Amino acid sequence: MFKTAIEKVGQFTRPIHFISNVYGEQIVRPGAATLFFVNADGVAITCKHVTSLIKQSAEITRQYENFQKEKAILQKSGSYNKKIKELKAKYGYDKPNNACQLLYQMVDCVDLKTIDVFEHPLYDLAILKMKDFTKTYYTSHATFAKESNELQPGVFLCRLGFPFPEFTNFIFNEQTETIGWNNENIRMVRFPIEGMVTRHFGDRNGNIFGVEMSTPGLKGQSGGPLFNSDGLIYGMQSMTNHLHLGFDMNNQEMYSEGRKIKITNQPLLHVGNCVHVDIIKQFLREHNVVFFEA
Repeated sequence: MFKTAIEKVGQFTRPIHFISNVYGEQIVRPGAATLFFVNADGVAITCKHVTSLIKQSAEITRQYENFQKEKAILQKSGSYNKKIKELKAKYGYDKPNNACQLLYQMVDCVDLKTIDVFEHPLYDLAILKMKDFTKTYYTSHATFAKESNELQPGVFLCRLGFPFPEFTNFIFNEQTETIGWNNENIRMVRFPIEGMVTRHFGDRNGNIFGVEMSTPGLKGQSGGPLFNSDGLIYGMQSMTNHLHLGFDMNNQEMYSEGRKIKITNQPLLHVGNCVHVDIIKQFLREHNVVFFEA
């Protein structure tokens, strides 16, 4: 049903790769998100929570560089063992899972030099305007649905993104205690997931801003397009919500492979939340971005 559309949408849908690590660990943690291009001028959209990470990257890097400088002074002063705990606490590196380094890489987009980010004041939506590039690696751009009347409960649509961070082109440098990219081949495998429109989300004035899908948007698909079998864009994957089904079991006896076992669980339905196509087009117009409809 979506075979041709996936190939079409895949021409302008690209991954954003993230790597991070926690101070004191040599483990590099990969992550991913998605963006898609809306014209041939290097303008793409993704989620605001994704661009928030992109903007944090520079600040986190700067903080870690300052930490490393102060750490080097301590090592020379001979008071390292006494004061390293205080230094780690100063920068927040004494807290578990608090990243001390965060880098990102936009894959097969443009030969990126600079980028401007414009975030929606209300919704999980952001525009990326890539600047000063000379070459593009995406081969097409999105075409948005001109009318959103078809976007009703019961309609089947598809989302595309990069939910499984299988890339390995990164290293941890033990000597400098830094993470970075290397020249290994970048592995990126796009992953589609279909679903039915179940509900709309609206504000107090009755304005629709979101679409709920019967299946989850997977981690890493944030910022990926929502489209029909013709490849027309109807929205963008934003987040996944977890609906409590109410079929709770507490020490419920059941048989499994001939043995009696006890089950305790709280079943949830994982549904995807997408930014509505009308919100996307309105935001693009506000920033004078050229886009295409059909």
